[in-house]
Amino acid sequence: MKIKSKQLALVSAPMVERRILIIRGHKVLLDSDLADLYGIETKRLNEAVKRNLERFPSDFMFQLTKEEAVFLKSQFATSNFGSGGRRTLPYVFTEYGALMLANILKSERAVQASIAIVRAFIQLRETLTTNKELVKKLDTLEKKYNKQFAVIFNAIRQLMTPPKKNHRKIGFNTEEV
Repeated sequence: MKIKSKQLALVSAPMVERRILIIRGHKVLLDSDLADLYGIETKRLNEAVKRNLERFPSDFMFQLTKEEAVFLKSQFATSNFGSGGRRTLPYVFTEYGALMLANILKSERAVQASIAIVRAFIQLRETLTTNKELVKKLDTLEKKYNKQFAVIFNAIRQLMTPPKKNHRKIGFNTEEV
């Protein structure tokens, strides 16, 4: 008789980074995404939060408004409220709220996920800081050497701007190329 070992799916920082949203000026994770990362149902995650509400002040967690939830649904094409999908407005958790969840959910998966979440937020913060420092240095150099190197500064700024994604249209193309 074989004993099945419980395998933990690896949670990585890039996996977490893809799920980070900016809502009301805060970098947050949806309750459903955190539940997925922690390997539990969203309902169970929210039950654990409600049992420990004193650990989740408004800068750790907040509930989306109906308008925000509708906007998110339109962005991700998820089901409508009350038709087999969610019946309540989602909660979102800041970095601190996500870490507090790890203290409440005591499992190997929660520990692994919280480490990945911390790494993702740190990497995001470092990327933003590096870009701000680069912009500041470029501004200083541009003021000093503006006339002589204007073409070079413009080229550098273009390289720093993220490229626009060209989305291919879905379907058949009947026009000749």
